[in-house]
Amino acid sequence: MTRLNESIAFTGSGSAYRDIINRYRPELAFYHETYKDLHRHPELSEQEDRTSAIAARHLLRIGYSVHTHIGGYGVTGVLKNGAGPTVLLRADMDGLPVHENTGLSYASKEEMKDKDGHRVPVMHACGHDVHVSCLMAAAELLHAARSEWKGTLICLYQPAEEIGAGAQAMVDDGLYSKYDVAKPDIVLGQHVLCLYRAGSVALTAGPIAAAVDGLKIRVFGKGGDGSMPQHCVDPIVIGSHVVVRLQTVVSRELQPGKLGVITCGKFQAGTAPNIIPNYVDLELTIRSYESKIHKQLLDAIERIVRAECDASGSPQSPEFTYFAHAPATVNDADRTKTLNSSFADYFQKRAGPFEPLPGSEDFSVLARAINVPSVFWGLGGCDPTKWDEANERGAIQDIPINHSAEFAPVIEPTLSTGMDALALAALTFLDQ
Repeated sequence: MTRLNESIAFTGSGSAYRDIINRYRPELAFYHETYKDLHRHPELSEQEDRTSAIAARHLLRIGYSVHTHIGGYGVTGVLKNGAGPTVLLRADMDGLPVHENTGLSYASKEEMKDKDGHRVPVMHACGHDVHVSCLMAAAELLHAARSEWKGTLICLYQPAEEIGAGAQAMVDDGLYSKYDVAKPDIVLGQHVLCLYRAGSVALTAGPIAAAVDGLKIRVFGKGGDGSMPQHCVDPIVIGSHVVVRLQTVVSRELQPGKLGVITCGKFQAGTAPNIIPNYVDLELTIRSYESKIHKQLLDAIERIVRAECDASGSPQSPEFTYFAHAPATVNDADRTKTLNSSFADYFQKRAGPFEPLPGSEDFSVLARAINVPSVFWGLGGCDPTKWDEANERGAIQDIPINHSAEFAPVIEPTLSTGMDALALAALTFLDQ
């Protein structure tokens, strides 16, 4: 496996933009403090009130035309700068229901009510605070450098990525029709990952993130006293068999080498240890790169759930509720080749290939909705010293990953690299 920090032989014109980026680079101290503030105050999906207001105020201050509350808390800043291509840069804003355990001086202590009314801890455990801060800095840089390019720039701050709903909500709310937001010629974005060394970028053509569906399953039983199970049908046992049986779908039903991931991340049942409940609720995520494989996984899940219910004498058919769909993220081949050339020239040995992830993103919805190409890349976030030490020990897998309570991207060189990457990508596709 090629590591991101090994020499990769690319050719391109990224160095032509080095002078522009260096000449108009903003003072980053403000964005370091903005990042810390965002990290201290994360917000759950569809509740990004404070974060979106920070992004909107910043765009107004530096001279963009701003639209807010698109599909919830979505924000766009539009900078029209003569005839030319339209480029959209996207950052997501929401945090996760995770209790932070990083020990950082700016760690989150926030709690919010989730969609079920439960009060939960909130953390930026997926780096969306990095994404927002980098886009804010790039927006200022590109505004200052507007004498160097022609076209239209759209900076988009998206809510609700973590539940796979935000991009579609913005599109459904008329992102490209009701608001003064031109249809872009290309959609661009990035994601911070601590499996990569801070200061690096990673880009590959083709599928780089999986399609995902969320699935809620209710399995029914017959409740009663836990001391008399012979008079009951225990849905916890049924649900447990379902979870175990689902582990065989990928290993025994998919063609070897084809990506498929089925994860049961939520199993809820009962109110007391001596009561057999009437039902169990399971929540799953299903991921794949190919639509044919995706259908195979979904069909297998429903088949197994129904069969386990029948085998256990469940008094009622199970209920299936699908939610949070996002398509696979597939980088356009031609545009990726162009941007790879820019990245390789600009970042040199810090640029390399992106290893496709089984994780998912709703980023591509913004492009698929209007049938335009998109390119999405990885941004290294791990402290270089820690990454080098882990790499030397062959222990990259020990670095806390996204969604971990210990996930902690280092501020620099992560933010400066993310700003440069966004600005460079925009300049690559705008007219000079």
